[in-house]
Amino acid sequence: MNTNQRALVIVTSNDRFGTTGKSTGYYLPEVSHPVARFVAAGFTVDFASPKGGKAPVDPSSVDRSDPDNAALLDDPVLSAKLAATLTPDEVRIEDYDVVFFAGGMGTMWDFAEDERLGRLAASAYERGAIVAAVCHGPAALLSAKLSSGRPLVEGKDVAGFSNAEETAAGHDDVIPYHLETRLTELGAKYTKAPLWKAHVVVSDRLVTGQNPASAKGVADAVMNIAL
Repeated sequence: MNTNQRALVIVTSNDRFGTTGKSTGYYLPEVSHPVARFVAAGFTVDFASPKGGKAPVDPSSVDRSDPDNAALLDDPVLSAKLAATLTPDEVRIEDYDVVFFAGGMGTMWDFAEDERLGRLAASAYERGAIVAAVCHGPAALLSAKLSSGRPLVEGKDVAGFSNAEETAAGHDDVIPYHLETRLTELGAKYTKAPLWKAHVVVSDRLVTGQNPASAKGVADAVMNIAL
């Protein structure tokens, strides 16, 4: 299949898990699972990150027994793009039909703080593109404001890593904020499933998922809209 459509996958540039001394980054299956579906549908995939350049992967997520992980790591073209991600300033947002914000704990420190990501999301949405995010990826939507000045997520059904999952993972004293709380404060109609269960929400052209188990479903929902 060749759709001539393009997807931009945005990942974190942050490789430090707060002050714990632990390494983090983007969560590989939250990139590899959607990318596998985008590529299978004929999309050209590019990558961006707040700082540009080589994007850090969370070492705990590199499981080569996952075929999508192995396929991404072994793809010379996609691997080269992940090693030289675009900066937000280099992105021509009008070139993309889908903008996807991948998760990983690193996003909690740079996605919400970088308002360029919010502007990319809002611009893409207002020009008719699909905006998607999974797990902690919706942190990028916290600064996304439409031309009306209203938050992109206001009044929309939205999912993201839940407060209960943060607590269960032992993150409460490490993370700078709770994503569920921040989304709700912006007027999003936040919904969630039980711990670690897949949960995907579609609200017009905004597609969000709760956790790593939701990554495939988010991509499938995006394809249902795009194709």
